[in-house]
Amino acid sequence: MNQRTLLITLTGPDRPGVTSRLFAVLAGFPVTVADVEQVVIRGRLTLGVLVAYAGDRPTGTGGTLGALWTAVERIAEDLGMDVELSTSTAAKEHRKRGRLHVSVLGAPLLPAAIAGIAGRIAAAGANIDRIERLANYPVTCVELAVSGADPDALRADLAAEAAAQQVDVAVQRSGLQRRAKRLVVMDVDSTLIQGEVIELLAAHAGCLGEVEKVTAAAMRGELDFAESLRERVALLAGLPEEVFDRVRAEVVLTPGARTMVRTLKRLDYRFAIVSGGFTQITDALVAELGIDYSAANTLEVSGGKLTGRVVGEIVDRPGKARALERFAAEAGIPITQTVAIGDGANDLDMIAAAGLGIAFNAKAVVRQAADTAVTAPYLDSILYLLGIPRAEVEAADAEDGLAHDPHH
Repeated sequence: MNQRTLLITLTGPDRPGVTSRLFAVLAGFPVTVADVEQVVIRGRLTLGVLVAYAGDRPTGTGGTLGALWTAVERIAEDLGMDVELSTSTAAKEHRKRGRLHVSVLGAPLLPAAIAGIAGRIAAAGANIDRIERLANYPVTCVELAVSGADPDALRADLAAEAAAQQVDVAVQRSGLQRRAKRLVVMDVDSTLIQGEVIELLAAHAGCLGEVEKVTAAAMRGELDFAESLRERVALLAGLPEEVFDRVRAEVVLTPGARTMVRTLKRLDYRFAIVSGGFTQITDALVAELGIDYSAANTLEVSGGKLTGRVVGEIVDRPGKARALERFAAEAGIPITQTVAIGDGANDLDMIAAAGLGIAFNAKAVVRQAADTAVTAPYLDSILYLLGIPRAEVEAADAEDGLAHDPHH
């Protein structure tokens, strides 16, 4: 006996009771629910219901296909809605190949960007199954559910389109792995905070220009980080240790930092920072934000003054990756469920090691190596890449009695 399907699509003004009334009608016929999808945009509802039935028509206590058709049309007319019905033979449903989530972030997000992204997806032979808006400020983010594409090839195609359209695009595999990211490990300087701590210290030592040049070369990957750090720290010799208090007061969090950490901690994520900077500054951030794990360098102090040396092993590029692995082990979290966020060349190893590597306002060498890049200057934009909508963040803040965060 043939298995057939009937697709019922209602569109019109949203109001309470539409879904319940439609399914109450369907309950009178010998049909089963094969699929349901509903979306509301600006008060307008689209409800699609796919029902399956055996044989040529759903005969039985509820009557024929014609009777079902008539009953659905009557409900639509009563609700002031439009209805479409179409029948087909039900093919065996296969899991769609290459299910991906494509996140597009822009400020602003222009129609040309969506057209370009959608065109690249179509050119790859893939299909957009669903589009959902996750945020409308401080950036606009829409998420596309895409099937039928090779993720690596599509990521390369969309990266080129993103650059042309001046938007950020992330391509991630669908499924449990995307939802299971449980440890976030973040760089500090120019990522969690604005600017570089060593440059703040150098300003007090009167050698800012010299330090800035070395820092820039190190972040581009032109110098060995450990060697460049020793070279810069040597210039700080003689500073009084009270300088740490002054620099801590000068540190400015990146917009969205508090919201990102607070939201992920609510979701039982573990949060870690790894820094080529200094514990004398990062320890205060750990306490302020409630961060679970941290690793950073320590400046040597003797007789109340900086000696111009670093104590112990330097946290450099491979050191950051080792810290990520250590934190994951301590938390009992697989590496595949970690997220690493950074901006400089010394973040490359941990970005490569993590389940998801994100380049945040990063140097070109990091953008090219990471799974995805975010150029919007708001750290909480990363929440959208994890599938967390802005509305849910604000609802949780409201429940906790938190006012709008001026730092997003």
